[in-house]
Amino acid sequence: MNKNRQQLLTKATEAHRETLRKNLQHRLEVARANGDENLVRILEAEANYIG
Repeated sequence: MNKNRQQLLTKATEAHRETLRKNLQHRLEVARANGDENLVRILEAEANYIG
């Protein structure tokens, strides 16, 4: 049972990170489209932080 919980936790963590990456990618696209270079730099730093 403990192994199943660990697997579920791992899958949830992976899904969460993927959602963060997709959200960040969208925010970067919007910032670039709007020409907001300051926000682009901030979001790129965030992307480096989360890997």
